[in-house]
Amino acid sequence: MILPYLLRLLCLCFASFFVVNVAVGLLVRISSKSAIRFAESRAPRASARLLLALRLLPFALASLFVAALCVPSYLWLEPSATAERVGVICVILGFLGAATCLISIARTTYSLFASLRHNRRFHLAGQEARLPGEPSPVVVVENEAPLLAMSGLFRPRLLISRGVLRALSAEELDAALRHEHAHRTSRDNAKRLLLLAAPDIFPFIRPLRALERTWSKFAEWAADDQATAGDSSRAVSLAAALVCVARMGAAPRLPYLSTSLLACDRDLSARVDRLLRAVPSASVALKPAHHRFRAAGFLLAGGLATLLLAPFALSSVHELLELLLH
Repeated sequence: MILPYLLRLLCLCFASFFVVNVAVGLLVRISSKSAIRFAESRAPRASARLLLALRLLPFALASLFVAALCVPSYLWLEPSATAERVGVICVILGFLGAATCLISIARTTYSLFASLRHNRRFHLAGQEARLPGEPSPVVVVENEAPLLAMSGLFRPRLLISRGVLRALSAEELDAALRHEHAHRTSRDNAKRLLLLAAPDIFPFIRPLRALERTWSKFAEWAADDQATAGDSSRAVSLAAALVCVARMGAAPRLPYLSTSLLACDRDLSARVDRLLRAVPSASVALKPAHHRFRAAGFLLAGGLATLLLAPFALSSVHELLELLLH
């Protein structure tokens, strides 16, 4: 198949993305069980960060390869006035890469609109109210459903049903609200959006779902730890709140971009047992200065490496692209 200059570039970008995404994704899939076992020995917040980074690694490296190597090498070394034949394998890989990207875009778009419709529906059905100790108003829904969730992406709002307000004691409600605020400060809904946006290894196949489910479990545990902050009485109150809300029946279906108090029903017994058996320790965050110095060091090292290796890397990548084209 003979393609003009820009279509060849587009085909190469999608094909290169697919190859790198599959290669790194399979490595992550093979190492996922060991990574999960390692994460189980760490603090929940650190474990959640590790598993999220692993899940996003194939997408990040494939995007970096295309943006930093594939496109610059093609524009620099490929003659622009020629039309060349593109091999069947390259076209097939390009279609597969485009399909994986389009599926993730469609999935993300659908979830965003579903979240907007859900929030609008509950805002119309409920009413804003102030709860003791709450800095911002919450949306109280007039029904008995076991609803307590932080919903939304850019301005997440706390949704709570009248039944939950009546069922929980003051201490249990305070612990449950602290749990949801922990999700908001950790930006877990935004992390869910990243998981949606990260393409799968193959179209319609999700071999990395185990990482996503385990990340969700550790995100809940990290929110439990932040909510209790090492206070055993608060941990008991949160455990009681979990059991009380679970006994109220089936929770309403929530969009993916929301975090509910009972987000992982299958993990409920483990969460309650963890809260009652041991005092969750408050996670210690690094000082902001440490983060800035570390990020600056990585950026400086990456910039120097790019300046030193760019000509050799671009020429090598161009040779690989020529092999892929034909």
